[in-house]
Amino acid sequence: MNNTLNWTEQDDRAVDTARILAADAVEKVGNGHPGTAISLAPLAYLLYQKVMKTDPTDSLWLGRDRFVLSAGHSSLTQYTQLYLAGCDLELDDLKSLRTWGSKTPGHPEYHHTKFIEATTGPLGAGISMAVGMAMAARKERGLFDPEAPAGESPFDRTIYCIAGDGCMQEGVSSEASSLAATQNLGNLVLFYDDNRISIEGDTKIAFSEDVAARYEAYGWHVQHVDFTNGGTKYEEKIDELYAAIEAAQAVTDKPSFIKVTTVIGWPLPTKQGKHSVHGAKIGGEEISALKKELGFEDTPFAVDEEAVAHARQNASERGKRLRAEWEQKFEAWKQVNPDKAELLERVSGRTLPADLKLPVFEPGKKATRAASGEVLSALASQLPELWGGSADLAGSNNTTMKGEPSFLPSERSSEEFQGNEYGRTLHFGIREHGMGGIVNGITLSGLTRCYGATFFVFADYMRPPVRLAALMGLPSLFVWTHDSVGVGEDGPTHQPIEHLAAYRAIPNLALVRPADANETSYAWLGALQHTDQPTGLVLSRQDLPIVDRTEYAAAEGTLKGAYVLKDASAEPQLILIATGSEVALAVEAQKVLEEQGVATRVVSMPCQEWFEEQSDEYKEQVLPKAVTKRVSIEAGIAQGWAKYVGFEGASVSIETFGASASGNVMFEKLGFTVDNVVETAKNVLG
Repeated sequence: MNNTLNWTEQDDRAVDTARILAADAVEKVGNGHPGTAISLAPLAYLLYQKVMKTDPTDSLWLGRDRFVLSAGHSSLTQYTQLYLAGCDLELDDLKSLRTWGSKTPGHPEYHHTKFIEATTGPLGAGISMAVGMAMAARKERGLFDPEAPAGESPFDRTIYCIAGDGCMQEGVSSEASSLAATQNLGNLVLFYDDNRISIEGDTKIAFSEDVAARYEAYGWHVQHVDFTNGGTKYEEKIDELYAAIEAAQAVTDKPSFIKVTTVIGWPLPTKQGKHSVHGAKIGGEEISALKKELGFEDTPFAVDEEAVAHARQNASERGKRLRAEWEQKFEAWKQVNPDKAELLERVSGRTLPADLKLPVFEPGKKATRAASGEVLSALASQLPELWGGSADLAGSNNTTMKGEPSFLPSERSSEEFQGNEYGRTLHFGIREHGMGGIVNGITLSGLTRCYGATFFVFADYMRPPVRLAALMGLPSLFVWTHDSVGVGEDGPTHQPIEHLAAYRAIPNLALVRPADANETSYAWLGALQHTDQPTGLVLSRQDLPIVDRTEYAAAEGTLKGAYVLKDASAEPQLILIATGSEVALAVEAQKVLEEQGVATRVVSMPCQEWFEEQSDEYKEQVLPKAVTKRVSIEAGIAQGWAKYVGFEGASVSIETFGASASGNVMFEKLGFTVDNVVETAKNVLG
């Protein structure tokens, strides 16, 4: 950045243009959040026009800084700046705010509007994703250009995030911000819009903490820019704000927190500071008064064309200059690093090496969580872009690649985990919600694939980021172990019951529950091959039989979501459909049924979602419509299985919470025995 800020009357005029556009856009559609977009216009304009590295012609430029609007309800804070900078939004897009098919939905949506880096809306989520992006930037630098001097690599970038009072109250922001300080993320700048207003009015009724002191306690570099001068006089201190940003950029061993004290809706003549302007249209009379005060024509969307032209020219010229400077560095890097340039090309397309090798497991016994750990270690040397860790359960989740250092500042190394700033093993701490958001942020950054792990029962803590990943079509990876009552003695608080059905209910999420070690290998392959949806790998605590593939179908069928593991001795009269640990039970039940003269097919269905992607012909091959006698076997609730077993079928399931006892006892008491499966099948057959 330059030491002096070049800010003109035209910049002031462009800021005011953003204000009136925010007011008019909400007024036209009849709903929305105009207040923050009006009072934060100077900060947003400063970032887009004077601070961030942005190329208005290329939303995916590798060298760009990243901007995340955690206060996603104030989407106009970002949309108006994209319009002013000529970043693929025009005036008609603002006029169609919050309407079907527009580029300007109620909250910013990744993949929907160019230059939107993340889907935000659930408050605090943006902060966690920004932390992930900052971690990813450091990791990507380590992967491609670790020796470059600080600030000189084409992979260096800064992540900027704007958050509000609601974000600060949500627990996910605390989880992620705490870890950001532990990670010394000097490439992260978080702005807190301290306007003390939420939907119910003044935040003092529920929020009284000193947020800046909280961030100091985390270990952030903290500054305060007070537009209100302690409540005595309002002035938008652009120079002071710019200096604070420069100071934040100079601190490279801590993330930076800039508290900006504002009055929501300033400079509205009579409604500034009122909670009514937070989440509702302002009203024609007040908008007319605002336009009169700012010197604008009292007509909807009557922009100052000269100010818009000024902003667009500045953004264009600045973008061209920054892009040219970056391209020079990037070309020089490519010349010196041809192998890494080749890797960059592959990971940018999210493709896998053609010669990728998966572990093959011989018959025996192994928990699928243990098999997953071996798969990860086998993939380590083949996929340098793959990394991840656990929410303090690495040993139980089996998520540590063998021999790989931890990703953390070297001074944070412990006796158990040694690491460096470019390491590979992530330690999320006991922060499942934050972990999910950080994994999403890392994946959004685009050059690596990241996984986060915990016990499946504690996936409840991280459902919001999993849903956001699915909504964004983001290939985040989640590893959930201890998948059933097989957890055993820890009891019902730790035994998942409804979780499989609950997570399958999320559209565009693939949930994979492999039956054995070899299915686990292919589960990982399938997860890595899918680049337009997140995947949850649901793995057993207990040992499971490794299917003898000389007698049963190849585990490659996992990639199709379901496959005939063992066909009937004749035209099937009955189909047993099972997942995970219950596949072995289905295999044993099949033997008994066949001995009793019932031609029985066993289908392993590790992933319903992948199965639904297959052709109708394939699905008919696996589950012929003519065979209506079907039994599903899964250690969870039956919800969701009716679509496969039909009206004439049944489910062996668990419809109550578990208890504290060994896993074997739990399965027996809850009916997961060969005898019960056989009896259920006979009842279905009549």
